[in-house]
Parts: sequence; C-alpha cells; structure tokens
Amino acid sequence: MARQSITERSIAYIGLGSNLHQPIQQIEQALLALDLLPNSYLLSYSSLYQSAPMGPQDQPPFINAVAKLATGFTPLELLDQLQGIENQQGRIREERWGARTLDLDLLLYDHTIMQSDRLTLPHYGIKDRDFVLKPLAELSPEMTLPDGSIVSELLDHCPQYDLVALNYDKNHHWHL
Repeated sequence: MARQSITERSIAYIGLGSNLHQPIQQIEQALLALDLLPNSYLLSYSSLYQSAPMGPQDQPPFINAVAKLATGFTPLELLDQLQGIENQQGRIREERWGARTLDLDLLLYDHTIMQSDRLTLPHYGIKDRDFVLKPLAELSPEMTLPDGSIVSELLDHCPQYDLVALNYDKNHHWHL
C-alpha cells in the first residue's frame, strides 16, 4: 500500500497532560508515541507548561503541551489511537479531572465540527483553558477555530491556571 503524501493528510492538534509518575517523561514518551503512529507524522509540538489542576485541588500540578499531527486517520480512528497510547502509559479513568499519568485530547481536526457520543470537535473546553490556548498560540499564532474565534484573543479572556513555561536546557531536559 502506498503511503499518502503529507499534503493528503488532515491536521490534528492534540492536547497532552500529565501529573503522575514523572509527568515530564510521560509527555515526552507520549510525543514519541505520536511520532510513531502509523499513517501519521508529528509535525511539531509546543513548549511544556506547568498548570494548576482544573478539578480537585488536592493533586499535583499538571505538565501540559500541544502537538500538531498530520494524519490519515479519521477523527474517531485517531481518538482510538490516542486512547491506546494513554492505556499503554497506565491511564486509569477513575475521577473526572482527577490525577492521571496521561491525558491526550483531540482538540482540533482540520476545521471539522462534529459531536458524537465519543467525540466533540473542536474539544468542548478549548476556549476555557489557558494551558491549551497558550501552546496552540505558540504553534500557530494566527490560528482561528472553526467558529472564527481567534486563539490569541481567546487566551486574553480565558480562566487562568497559574501557567508557567518550562525551560529546555542545553542537556535536553525540561525543568521549571
């Protein structure tokens, strides 16, 4: 089977989050797993950011990032792949917005608007999370959502989760 060229693929943005079991390494491992997905190419990813938890406050801060992926998967096929990566990294779904080893959210898929039992695109919380909007704006400063909203303008008005950018040092390590 011939591979599709990169121009024949859809562009998806994936939100990554972790606050358990070495979150920085969890994010790095997830980025590698995204890069190894069949029928897909990891095009770029944002800096890593630390944020306060959205849900229960009795949990560690999160490490967040956003990845840009060219993919031949449909949105639901890609969702299945993302959930497979989460499961491989020990994701257990116990509490909504609770602590987790890895959370991979399909944020955007081209300019697709859809709602099903399993998936809503764009992601339902995209406009209210600086830990999603800031990395999106980093990857694509002029990005607009399918409804015409401009990511950089949404960022100015969304709730704040004590976002702090991590530094990437000369030894190839992320740290605060």
